[in-house]
Amino acid sequence: MSASVTRRTVLAGGAGAAIDLALPGSAALAGGHHESRVSFTLDARTLDGGEQVTSVTLDTGRLGPIDPAGLTPGTFSVHAKATSPIPIAPGDLIFSEYDLDRTVTAARLDRRGNIVLELSHAEGQPGGGTLGYILSRGRNVQLDLVYTITQNTPLVRRNGSPLTITRFVQGRLSNPEVDVFSHHVSGSGLKYRLYSPERSPHHGRRPLILWLHGGGEGASLPDDYYDNETTLRANRGALGFATPEAQRIFSGAYVVAPQSTSYWMEDGPRFAPLIREIVQDLVRRKRVDPDRIYVAGCSNGGYMSLEMTVAYPDLFAASVPICGIVEPLGGDGPPLITDAELAGIRTPTWLVTSRDDDTVPPETNTVHAHDLIPGSLMSLYDHVVWDGYQFPGHWSWIYVARNDPSLNGTHIWQWMARRRR
Repeated sequence: MSASVTRRTVLAGGAGAAIDLALPGSAALAGGHHESRVSFTLDARTLDGGEQVTSVTLDTGRLGPIDPAGLTPGTFSVHAKATSPIPIAPGDLIFSEYDLDRTVTAARLDRRGNIVLELSHAEGQPGGGTLGYILSRGRNVQLDLVYTITQNTPLVRRNGSPLTITRFVQGRLSNPEVDVFSHHVSGSGLKYRLYSPERSPHHGRRPLILWLHGGGEGASLPDDYYDNETTLRANRGALGFATPEAQRIFSGAYVVAPQSTSYWMEDGPRFAPLIREIVQDLVRRKRVDPDRIYVAGCSNGGYMSLEMTVAYPDLFAASVPICGIVEPLGGDGPPLITDAELAGIRTPTWLVTSRDDDTVPPETNTVHAHDLIPGSLMSLYDHVVWDGYQFPGHWSWIYVARNDPSLNGTHIWQWMARRRR
């Protein structure tokens, strides 16, 4: 009563494709009746700490009315296996692979008559994530997910005999917040995702928010890995600006999230014109207001946010560098952005970091930049805590993704939205 396929195989067959796997003895399990083939979707959400599969939806609506009273958390069992999509070299490590049973916390019917199996999940809870981190590459990759569904008791139908499903077919990974961003490739080959605001006859040109990801979300081209997705699945940085709350504050904004072919710090001056190319192309092709273009980024992207305002002082209406890097980590080598360059920034800038950031030291990076950038603002947290869960100190982008930083009663999204070039 179970079947499984890899997510990679499903995606290779096209969006929403499903692989049909028959099970031994399925006719016998059905008691001689017709086989009951049911596909299922992996339902994911990007939590503050990264994307997790939070439920599974079985496409049972076509099987006839199912009595919800007969559904319990024990009606089905769910097993999940997650493995790296690329080979891991001997001695290397990938974090967050798993092979375990997922706890079903509830079983219910949605409005289409499909069975939804809610799965136990929480920040920091292992066994539900969609990304793995390869240590030697310093990269997140999308794990190949294999979900196996087992039916333990027959379904009770309101009009008909009890039903035992004989075939389960794994379908796509569905995350509405991620899926609403479209895939694109710039003329120079840089991949990016784009959120487009709802069309309205009452709006003219719209703002554009440029989100620059951290080091873990770039490509790993030595492995031929360039997915254009981890930028949206690893954290809520870009997604936050596409939420209804943010869209109200910005009166409908485009959100663009380019993906580096490596990591921004590798060669910021080389990447800067490639990013500007995307921005300029969107200004030409979309209804983008050139006076309301904003840049925000975290860690590597925090550095790149500063680099963009150094390279193009008249492009952005505001900049939000989060736990950005100014000095080379480890203290060796010349600064990534010189004191003179910082002092020359004229773009309104609001910097964000946490005192307990042990990846990018605040004093020599964010605090130092704040001291030099004329008129800049800064939010300096003690720890990164959200909804009672304490994250690593480096993850201060969580606060910006939730519009938490505020000064004198003004929150950071509202501050951005009021800026004009």
